[in-house]
Amino acid sequence: MHDKPLLKSVGELLRRRHGSSRLTHQAGPDGFALDSLKVGGFTAGTLSPEDEASLADEVAQLLPHHWDLPTKSVEALTPLIDHLGGQRELMAWLDRHPGRPRLIARIYVLLGHLDGYSDDPAVLAAVRHARAQDPYPTGLRGYLTPETNDETLGGLAFRIEELLGDNREGDATTLALTTADWLRRAAQNADTPNSDIREMGELMDHMYQDISEAAQGS
Repeated sequence: MHDKPLLKSVGELLRRRHGSSRLTHQAGPDGFALDSLKVGGFTAGTLSPEDEASLADEVAQLLPHHWDLPTKSVEALTPLIDHLGGQRELMAWLDRHPGRPRLIARIYVLLGHLDGYSDDPAVLAAVRHARAQDPYPTGLRGYLTPETNDETLGGLAFRIEELLGDNREGDATTLALTTADWLRRAAQNADTPNSDIREMGELMDHMYQDISEAAQGS
């Protein structure tokens, strides 16, 4: 995965939209929890590569349910995150494991960027310009807010994560790719592009490539 998308605004991913009244997705799997022995072995440096890959898959399954699982289940992530050095490092660790862990990590990095750009005036101006030409691009109808405002991009992030939480990984991946492609094209066609818009376009291009690559290997 390219470094730049991972390094920007992913520090609060596990606290995104927590407690939102808009949460509607189903509760997490009954009894789902991380294997504490694997977590302990990983933090002690004694876990085999095979078991580490299995642990990464467990974490990837847990992340979309981080607000609808019992607190104790989510808190099992804490020693793992502390050992790795933070949430950004957690995503980097997941990215080293092909399949579901890598795909989930890259989608979550995109979600972090969507949240970060939600109230960026230049980005919102580019999005409004794009929607003036095509209010509901193919694949985004039913997901975009009627008006372009500070809830538009965060709303897309919410819907992507909602699909993951409903175990619709394929649909979540499709929506993530459609969103990244739409935003990179919005940046290319911006009415008054500046350095922030160009950077956003480059990031979305990287994210599109990264998620596409991860999806092919999942």
